[in-house]
Amino acid sequence: MAVATTEIVRLPPGPHIPKAAAALGFFTARRQALNLAAARYGDCFTVDLPIFGETTVISDPALVRELFAAGSDLVSRASNLGTVLGPGSTFSLDGDEHRARRKLLLPPFHGKRMAHYEAIVAEEVARETVDWPQGREFSTLEPMMRITLNAILRAVFGAQGSELDELRRLLPPMVPLASLMVVLPPALRRDWGPWSPWGRVVRSRRRYNEIIAALIAQARSDPGFGDRNDVLALLMSARYEDGSAIADEHVVDELLTLLAAGHETTATTLAWTIERLRRHPDLLHRLTAEVDAGGTELTQATIWEVQRTRPVVEAMFRVAKKRIKLGE
Repeated sequence: MAVATTEIVRLPPGPHIPKAAAALGFFTARRQALNLAAARYGDCFTVDLPIFGETTVISDPALVRELFAAGSDLVSRASNLGTVLGPGSTFSLDGDEHRARRKLLLPPFHGKRMAHYEAIVAEEVARETVDWPQGREFSTLEPMMRITLNAILRAVFGAQGSELDELRRLLPPMVPLASLMVVLPPALRRDWGPWSPWGRVVRSRRRYNEIIAALIAQARSDPGFGDRNDVLALLMSARYEDGSAIADEHVVDELLTLLAAGHETTATTLAWTIERLRRHPDLLHRLTAEVDAGGTELTQATIWEVQRTRPVVEAMFRVAKKRIKLGE
């Protein structure tokens, strides 16, 4: 139903360029394109993009905070990741359903409980770094990928086995390919057979579902299930306020969310951390001394600074459901 209105939505000015040029800049050199636009128009401007349409870009912290605090009746999260992660993923939920899931998931990921996984991380770091070369440069991204994936798999499922070995082979190529594909229009996300990109994503996701379903069945029949503290057991044991559990298919989606969101992003941040610290040996010495003394303050500050200067996620999207006001 079309509704006539005399109200005018006033958007901030921005570059007047063809959609094709905007798309080229956005998808091939996003940071440079946004920096150029920001240098001319400030921390709030509008650009017309293919797929996304008329998009307002804001970088003013106050406006970002205001937008993120807006209710779900005003804005919704524009995440195509739900297409890959599934309808039961937190990325796919909105409004009351999203709040209920977040409330349910917070206790399993409380800081004290996460401390149980520190030993797993330490073991994986020791295993990976034992044969690192000395005295010469080498790429750290792949080793960090192995560390984070192995640590997450062990923390999530609490054990190692043939299923986890298959997930190690399945997830690294599936997640980045799916991330690239989800920004395309639905018409281009078609399964044209085993050699088509989306076809590979579909088949990988199908096999992932089968593996996790088998692991859920194994966990349910485990006599020691009540004593387990792996993430899978915690998700299966979690209960909503009405006493209901998360549906198995939603557990499958949430686990993929954890594996996908926590693996590559964490590994990239760690690799950037090493690159940054090589440029500041004095800071590296201070960090080493802090770790030896059992402290964490400088370590935490270093991680935050790396995330600020080398962000893995450069932008978040929101879709306005109705006319809203941000700043001016």
